[in-house]
Amino acid sequence: MNVFDKSLSPSAQDPSGNPSREGSSCLGEAPLEHQGFTNRHLLLPIPCCVPPRAMCSGKLQTGLLVAGYFVYLLVGAAVFQALERTAEKQQKMAAAQMKEAFLQNFPHLTVAEMEQFMKNLTEAIQNGVYPVGNESQTENSNWDFSNSFFFAGTVVSTIGYGTLRPKTAGGQIFCVFFALFGIPLNIVFLHRVGKMLSLLCKKLGKFLYEKGMRKKKIKFLTLLFFLVTGILVFLCLPSLFFQITEGWSYSEGIYFAFITLSTIGFGDYVVGKQPGRIYFSYYRTLVAIWILFGLAWIALLFNLLTKVLEDTEKIIVKDLHQIVKPKLLP
Repeated sequence: MNVFDKSLSPSAQDPSGNPSREGSSCLGEAPLEHQGFTNRHLLLPIPCCVPPRAMCSGKLQTGLLVAGYFVYLLVGAAVFQALERTAEKQQKMAAAQMKEAFLQNFPHLTVAEMEQFMKNLTEAIQNGVYPVGNESQTENSNWDFSNSFFFAGTVVSTIGYGTLRPKTAGGQIFCVFFALFGIPLNIVFLHRVGKMLSLLCKKLGKFLYEKGMRKKKIKFLTLLFFLVTGILVFLCLPSLFFQITEGWSYSEGIYFAFITLSTIGFGDYVVGKQPGRIYFSYYRTLVAIWILFGLAWIALLFNLLTKVLEDTEKIIVKDLHQIVKPKLLP
């Protein structure tokens, strides 16, 4: 019985008449599991007698998981190397040629002076100063309220782009305590929003069930609604918005949206930081709100994919037992 069947079936209750945890939709618990904070992670194992067959099955599952995990990383590393290494080499060659041409055009500059200028320029960019154009860098602050709200959101969500960060001792100490209490608060917030999204799916499932639709079809349509709506609201439409506002390509917008909502946060693409572009007031505040709600949806999606992988693992282990068992019999 799938998670949507359980939510529609009377068997989703325990003997006391209360809804069981197992009978609830797995989508509602996703934000906590995605962030790594669940009650079951805090429980200590209780010693008990485990049947040998169960131990063998557990070892097999662990072995398959470890092997599959590292194979996935190795394949990813090979693909990234194949895609990015050549482009990186070309960029390094272009930078070296540009540097050489600059020195030829300005022969009065020494190599040491050029290196120091580049070092200062790099430090300025890392500190949030983009020395492009003729406008004074002192007029626009990186710490106006909109940017500060955006930074606060990246702290509690643990995205951490790294492009904007406190540099004063007071700001750094406050950031520690702000994150200490803000991250748990964010987890509770995501858990609540996740329950709201899951409730919408359950209401849709109940509506379809009352219309006499089969449970398997209800599961498919509910999942389809969850995926299509989420992809449209949190990935496709925002990427189009970023394409217009930031001047990125649509694929770059998709890339930024997913990297942000998954809390990877490389920092290579950050909103509101393009030199020469004019942004409307509280633009980054609006983006921060999109991030907070998008985190809840992406956590539900990850939870759903985790369940699919766990079910697939169980099927593989079961099939392996069916293959190995006849060979062990006399």
